[in-house]
Amino acid sequence: MKLPLFPLHSVLFPGGLLPLRIFEARYLDMVRDCLRDDTGFGICLIETGEEVGPAPTIHRLGTLARVADWNRRDDGLLGIVARGERRLRVLEYVAAPNGLLVGEVELLPDEPEAPLPEDQTPLSDLLRRMLDQLGEPFSTLGGDYAWAGWVGARLTELLPLPPATKQQLFELDDPLCRLGELRAILRRGLA
Repeated sequence: MKLPLFPLHSVLFPGGLLPLRIFEARYLDMVRDCLRDDTGFGICLIETGEEVGPAPTIHRLGTLARVADWNRRDDGLLGIVARGERRLRVLEYVAAPNGLLVGEVELLPDEPEAPLPEDQTPLSDLLRRMLDQLGEPFSTLGGDYAWAGWVGARLTELLPLPPATKQQLFELDDPLCRLGELRAILRRGLA
């Protein structure tokens, strides 16, 4: 499956939301094409390089996303909210003439569902408070606080962690392991 790729200094999980400001021509064209053709795009963490300018190198595990909402922002730029759908692996990618990365990707299976262990309830409570304070679009995200995968994914997206740490947590296939790692990080003070 071929997809346009959006390299960012952010990590998005399936089920998550990511508000973005779009101003580069290559990404304006990508969003237009995705909306017109009802297709998605891949969001991948930048390994080296920047979001603006020449094409960076990216981590090979990312997320298939779709435009869930869009608007014209007060600053005149296009604002979108990307919604994560599925994890993906980038098999190979190239930069198109306009600088947009296009990758050959495979969709990965959903991670196993696991109920939130009772001793991890403080993480669920923390997430609930964070989403309430963040407001829209996050306060309307929905989801099930009783599931380890949902709680761990949202916390990884929203906590002020280094992008490399978020990517390491994203690459874990076990939602209970991710929660354990998050709890250890919080005990160390978000190190």
